Amino acid sequence: MDQMLDSRAKRLFLQFARNVDALVPLLLGVAVSVLSLLDLASPKAVDNSILIALAVLSFALLRERWSNDASDRTLEELRDKLPLISELDQLTARLNVTVEGLATIRTVKGKERDLAFAEARVHTDRWMFKGGTGTYTRAVTLPRCVEGARRERRALAVWLEIIDPTDEALCEQYARYRSSLSKEPDGTGETWTSDRTRKESFATVLAACWHKQNFQLLDIRLGLSGTMSTFRYDLSASQVIITQDDSQFPAVLISSASSLYDGYATELRMSLAQARPVPLEAVGALQLSPVPTELEARDLFEAIGIPLPRGYGSADVEQIVSKAVNAKNPYG
Repeated sequence: MDQMLDSRAKRLFLQFARNVDALVPLLLGVAVSVLSLLDLASPKAVDNSILIALAVLSFALLRERWSNDASDRTLEELRDKLPLISELDQLTARLNVTVEGLATIRTVKGKERDLAFAEARVHTDRWMFKGGTGTYTRAVTLPRCVEGARRERRALAVWLEIIDPTDEALCEQYARYRSSLSKEPDGTGETWTSDRTRKESFATVLAACWHKQNFQLLDIRLGLSGTMSTFRYDLSASQVIITQDDSQFPAVLISSASSLYDGYATELRMSLAQARPVPLEAVGALQLSPVPTELEARDLFEAIGIPLPRGYGSADVEQIVSKAVNAKNPYG
């Protein structure tokens, strides 16, 4: 109860303090009027009280005008500063975009690059690749993604675009480029030649058919490009990874949170649409063994319209089969 009274008293005091300049003349006028009626105040006292009341009212009017003038000046200053405030807002927005961009795009090298590929494979339901012969994709990416999809009992979409193994001039050009980067054997123990380039691409085609047959939830598309690129593009559900065939080149990682991600997805789709399609459905009832035989491999390439070169003997076909189902990591 005491607290309520204290609170009420404080409110009354604050009201009186805020309106003292109006209350003083009012109370003074009432008091003088009462005294005058009772003949207790002289005319001179009444005149003096009127002057005092007028003085207090004048002061109240002046204070109000000063307050209004200050408010007007503040508004004018704010209006003058509006362009600066607008520029600051725009600059802040641009900075936010830059910070967001830096957070969704980064570069990595060495072991971090390998870790980026491993993270991209986790729980992904898609993989798009565009590059050379697909050697790393065939050796690591495709089997690991299929393994994860099989374990989680979900579908997996894989789109691959590699160089056309039937284009000898293109394969020769690619081999010259790769060998110019390094004369030393890579993780497979081989150096790059035109013959190896063709076999690596043939092996990727065979591997695509082999994995599709062994995992029914795999939706795989394959296109053969008539041009080569020095860049490789790998796109998963979480990020795009842009690399070069030289493992020393830093990988560029673009998160799916970036607007660039959708742009690269569209680019890879359009590129694959322009490549020579491999009709994997033409394999039909042809069954491949756990390790395809030479005859099975030849029949498969005939069925999809990409016959092996006439000069390829049993050893060449066995090499392609080995690269397809027992591929070695070229960066391992």
